[in-house]
Amino acid sequence: MRRTLLILLTIFCISSGYAQRNIRDTTVSAFIFHAAYSFQIPSGDLTEYYGVNSTIGGGVSYKTSQNWLHSFTANFIFGDQITNRQEVLSMVATSDGEVIDGNGTFTSIALYERGFHLQAKTGKVFSVLGPNPNSGIFVMGGLGYLQHRIRIETQFGTAPQIMGDYAKGYDRMRGGIALTGELGYLLMSNSRVLNFSISLEMVQAWTKNLRPYDFIGMKYNDNTRFSDTYLGVKIHWMIPTYQRAPEKYYYN
Repeated sequence: MRRTLLILLTIFCISSGYAQRNIRDTTVSAFIFHAAYSFQIPSGDLTEYYGVNSTIGGGVSYKTSQNWLHSFTANFIFGDQITNRQEVLSMVATSDGEVIDGNGTFTSIALYERGFHLQAKTGKVFSVLGPNPNSGIFVMGGLGYLQHRIRIETQFGTAPQIMGDYAKGYDRMRGGIALTGELGYLLMSNSRVLNFSISLEMVQAWTKNLRPYDFIGMKYNDNTRFSDTYLGVKIHWMIPTYQRAPEKYYYN
């Protein structure tokens, strides 16, 4: 058993050293698994109801030996800054802005932003300002689908007028095609320990109402299009898996 463990450890050290030498002086191809966090500021039609928000997510990328990047990511959108609370609750609140639950008492209402963003992106890494040719400034663009809504939570779930299917008349759910642009810096360290990227990201979505009826406006929703924009800073933590680089041959 000791001999087997020693052999496995030796193989791991040799392969790790080989990979480190490759990434230090060679542009390698690699699959990259990553988790991400971003802080976003809304713009356009989003500002009618939402303040700043965050996203968390993850995905997988493939970096070619020519430093092209292709990725797919999924992000969960969340926030607690609803800027037009009085309008959202206007049909169920009293003149003092309070909501009465099914027991005839005032209940606590919390509003949140919730959503998701799926996207496929492609771009290029320019090997400048990095410890190896696999690191540097990158530019990416992508296409995807984005959806967001207002989540309504009540204390003890005792306000039936804004729960279940009734909540769909107040949640302002919208969704549509989204374009993404990203500019940042990617670091794939020689030691394979520190791998991350930080970037500025802009998401432009063209959304429409996904609910048939709006209780707030007392009307059926039409096919009006909205311009929803997110501007943010994104950080990726990455786990790259390097492929074997081509052998180098030297001739006299």
